[in-house]
Amino acid sequence: MICEELLATVRRANRVVVFTGAGVSAESGVPTFRDAQTGLWAKFDPTELATPDAFHRDPALVWGWYEWRRAAVLRAQPNRAHRAIAAMARHVPTLTVITQNIDDLHERGGSREVVHLHGRLERPYCNQCGEVRTLAPPVAGVTGEGRRMNPPTCTRCDGRVRPGVVWFGESLPEREWFAAKKAASECQVFFCVGTSSLVYPPASLPRIAGEAGAATIQVNPSPTEMDGEVTWDILGAAGSVMPEILKRAWDANL
Repeated sequence: MICEELLATVRRANRVVVFTGAGVSAESGVPTFRDAQTGLWAKFDPTELATPDAFHRDPALVWGWYEWRRAAVLRAQPNRAHRAIAAMARHVPTLTVITQNIDDLHERGGSREVVHLHGRLERPYCNQCGEVRTLAPPVAGVTGEGRRMNPPTCTRCDGRVRPGVVWFGESLPEREWFAAKKAASECQVFFCVGTSSLVYPPASLPRIAGEAGAATIQVNPSPTEMDGEVTWDILGAAGSVMPEILKRAWDANL
């Protein structure tokens, strides 16, 4: 339930953080790790493909899977949650978007200066020298059934280019994690949207905000680990709840 006290708190805030997870992208049709895989990928556990060891053992398999995911992301469009979050920034002096999602749907939805904790599909880089590589659109055959693909080589050092994401067992990018913690510790309102709050250290951000005195608002269609810890818990889809908050807090429509 969106109460008047919540709306008044959001309106008064000078600094707001919106922290998003896979549920927000899922509303645009982007498959999550929990979704059933299709075609070639139905035989594999996604959590076993998203590791440095998997890429070392079979780079063509891992690169092909990530190209399949990139194709799905490029077909997806920003949803009402992405657009509402971007619109909120026009009514708040400082609004920081922190996301665990590896797509660019927040940027395509109008948000600026998004903090990507888990990297970005569109920013692969050389596993050897770190050079960022610009990719062409996924080739025919990657969508749908998917297939193995050899990763490209670096134009600077001939090293192997890897997906620009944070894999299981890897640390979060230092600059992004510092920015996320700083924003959480300085905000007056912290939204936690579409995330199960299971993956650490990102799942610690709502607690960092709450311990610093911020009002914390969870928006999720199902219960999470944060139930009972946040100031307000709103059960619902991000694409419905965030536009409603935008409308009722500032009388603004998408």
